[in-house]
Amino acid sequence: MTPDCALVVLISGAGTNLQALMDADDLPVNIKAVISNRADAGGLERARRAGIPTRVLPHQDFESREAYDSALAELIDAYRPDLVVLAGFMRILSDRFVEHYTGRMLNIHPSLLPAFRGLHTHRRALEAGCAEHGCSVHFVTPDLDAGPVIVQARVAVSRDDSETTLAARVQQQEHRIYPLAVRWFAEGRLRLCENGILMDGKPMTQPVVV
Repeated sequence: MTPDCALVVLISGAGTNLQALMDADDLPVNIKAVISNRADAGGLERARRAGIPTRVLPHQDFESREAYDSALAELIDAYRPDLVVLAGFMRILSDRFVEHYTGRMLNIHPSLLPAFRGLHTHRRALEAGCAEHGCSVHFVTPDLDAGPVIVQARVAVSRDDSETTLAARVQQQEHRIYPLAVRWFAEGRLRLCENGILMDGKPMTQPVVV
């Protein structure tokens, strides 16, 4: 068990999943920094109030995705993280960046992957007439939202749901499962190997559903 797993969290918005990590009881992590591509990201203030260092690296200042990702990796690595956590970081990451953090980067996605990769997941779930929707935590790989899924939470879709109401219920579940996956990694229970996910040293054949 790693008693003090070093985290760097990347955000672009309000930082509610960041807050869930900060609020989780006895989570054996040390959030070394919160980094955003947007200076107006609300999550930066959450981090500052908690005494966590913050950095802003605007993507508009770089001529290419690769140049930005190179600078971002340099900034992240200065904090020597054991794990990089994407918490609403609204950037498509280059293959080279993702490969640099293979097995050390998690993302949370608002759908039951592999369904509805990409954006507008709640709208697409409603348009498809899904009876269930939800969220997934996965290891990040070069293919967008296609990395091995660790844990999912399911939400029933009501007939009168709107994007807003459905998103709110899904977000509540995000706040449950993201700290759980981070805890498993920090405790040394969760690892990504060449053949997939190992949980407690055994191959994970299906995501955990909570």
